[in-house]
Amino acid sequence: MYLSKEEKQELFAKHGKGKNDTGTAEGQIALFTQRIEHLTAHLKNNRKDYNTERSLVMLVGKRRSLLDYLTKKDVLRYRAIVKELGLRK
Repeated sequence: MYLSKEEKQELFAKHGKGKNDTGTAEGQIALFTQRIEHLTAHLKNNRKDYNTERSLVMLVGKRRSLLDYLTKKDVLRYRAIVKELGLRK
């Protein structure tokens, strides 16, 4: 797998409440962002891999819906995670 258990725990510790707290919106958004970057790099080399392309589009939609949820729940948390991850919106 592209992301080991330790790397995931480090990601959740950095963006979530703790290394074992995998349910926060910030942690999930950070994990989705890592997966999106990985799939994007894969698609640059394999541009006819339509199954991966579909998975990427679905993943972007999931991340967008989590970001929308965070916007409604707490705008400051939304702005912080967008700034940390360098997302456009």
